[in-house]
Amino acid sequence: MEFTIKHTWDGLPVSHEPVTIVLKSDNAGLLMEVNAPFFNDPPAPLGEPGKPFSRLWDYEVVEAFFLSDRTEQYLEVELCPHGQHLLLLLSGKRRVWKEELPLEFEVTRMKTKWEGKAHLPWNYFPPGTNKFNAFAIHGSGEERKYEALHPVPRHELQEGQKPDFHRLEFFKDLNLKGLMGEDWKQPESDIWKSLTN
Repeated sequence: MEFTIKHTWDGLPVSHEPVTIVLKSDNAGLLMEVNAPFFNDPPAPLGEPGKPFSRLWDYEVVEAFFLSDRTEQYLEVELCPHGQHLLLLLSGKRRVWKEELPLEFEVTRMKTKWEGKAHLPWNYFPPGTNKFNAFAIHGSGEERKYEALHPVPRHELQEGQKPDFHRLEFFKDLNLKGLMGEDWKQPESDIWKSLTN
């Protein structure tokens, strides 16, 4: 299952080789593979590669959001070409209840592009995951670029609107059965079970 981020958050075409994200079935979850241009802007976060890094969204990053639209619960995955990552669990729009979850994440970085492989365990996915969106951010200051797989439709844009990756209403269907097989059922998650709303 492959996705290509061809637009900015507000629906304009990107001006470089687009970021691609491939989702594959993995032993105990999904394997998320990222292929992206490497801008090296902003410079690397000061955190240790392979470890969670708070506020990673302020750096160069590719993000994937896995949503259950029935409950508005979602998993946010942020991957950085320098090896840091940030995983957040949210229950309700922007309401983080768990963060900096451990992740098996490998990065291969070349001069102008990078590849990442993240092993996302089913335990991290909210029950009934059925929607998806993905984003990429790079650049500094005025030159910062925000890109989206499913951007805000042009007719929905408001004057002075800022990028907001938590517009859950613009996420599109994610057919996990199509990827995993028609008889597949999403495994229960102990982590999400522990959440009492």
